[in-house]
Amino acid sequence: MSAIVFRGASILGKDRADILVEGDKIRRVGVDLSLPKESTALEIDTNGLIALPGLVDLHTHLREPGGEDAETVDTGTAAAAKGGYTCVFAMANTTPTQDCPQVVEQVLNLGRQAGRVDVHPVGAVTKDLAGKELSQLRAMHECGAKVNVFSDDGKCVFDPLLMRQALEILRDFDGVIAQHCQEPRLTEDSQMNESYLAKELGLKGWPGVAEEMIIARDILLSLYLDVRVHICHLSTARAVELVRWGKAQGAKVTAEVTPHHLFLSEDELKGRAALFKVNPPLRSASDVQALRTALADGTIDLVGTDHAPHPDRLKDCDFECGAFGMIGLETALPVISTLMVRTNQMTWADVARVMSITPAKVGKALGQGEMIATGSQANLCFVSPDTSWQVSRDSQVSRSNNTPFAGKELVGAIQHTCYRGKLTVTNGQLQF
Repeated sequence: MSAIVFRGASILGKDRADILVEGDKIRRVGVDLSLPKESTALEIDTNGLIALPGLVDLHTHLREPGGEDAETVDTGTAAAAKGGYTCVFAMANTTPTQDCPQVVEQVLNLGRQAGRVDVHPVGAVTKDLAGKELSQLRAMHECGAKVNVFSDDGKCVFDPLLMRQALEILRDFDGVIAQHCQEPRLTEDSQMNESYLAKELGLKGWPGVAEEMIIARDILLSLYLDVRVHICHLSTARAVELVRWGKAQGAKVTAEVTPHHLFLSEDELKGRAALFKVNPPLRSASDVQALRTALADGTIDLVGTDHAPHPDRLKDCDFECGAFGMIGLETALPVISTLMVRTNQMTWADVARVMSITPAKVGKALGQGEMIATGSQANLCFVSPDTSWQVSRDSQVSRSNNTPFAGKELVGAIQHTCYRGKLTVTNGQLQF
């Protein structure tokens, strides 16, 4: 049985310890662990590094099947491992759509073949994401992929009757809908946040209320039906207040925020670069601050990357013609480190909560998001907390390079990733 011992890491930024991994499990955690003389364990010096549970992303677009020019399950899981992830949830807007057992099982098998992270397919709520007819929700949950998370992400389940019917089905097995909150009639042809800047740039505005009214509706449905609802990529201060209110009322609501909505504001669009075009759009500086505060105080439960790769032709073009979306798997933890840990708004234990423990719990990802302790599955990442580096589009492992952080200085770098006892990243380099 293969063994690895990580020497001297600071677990969750606290006490230093050694971590012994044998097979796919953590066998021992302790100070100055001694090994049998005949042991052939690989020893890795992790002094000065922070040990975290492997990261879990509840919101990843892997594009395959159908969008292989932007990303594949193989390239996307490589990017995930490079970013410290050991589990991702693959969104349903593929071609064909992940709306039946055959397609979700195909994605599950592609993830197993890649072998770098657990890939959990997300099932579409409606057939072909058309918002007209429910997809095979129960069948996707009962098939080999065992789908627990459903979403039409990229589109909103805007019909309240369909949303209610879907929630009632999912209630039977405690599934969850990850809702893309966008009232389509208020956002037709919209390009960026509705503001004075949009008028100056001559771009159609995207009002925050289009997001907020769906959040309010779905919180009320959650309360009425006593069922779970997850709110994708919050982007406004009022959206935060709605989630805060819903939780106070006892709604089973969870919410996520993306690294780009925490880091960037609409001011990035002054140059009209399509690299900064995203759905929902980058908002005002005051919205950004509200999101950071809400993540720190727990109103926002987790960080989801909304990793959305696109080929160059859809991003290196006029803003109006550009595709919505940004990649984020490789930069997510450094963004949170830079914004929230370095400013003392969050601890490394908080990072583990919002980037591993909670997303694993929401998505029911068994063996993920576990504490670093004897008997836990050996899903780990090790972070160099003080390493400063500049993001480059050319250095992305993802098949696409549409990172909005190009040229930005970040602090914090993934050094090692261990997935089920296998090293997928060592000294910052992908192993396979």
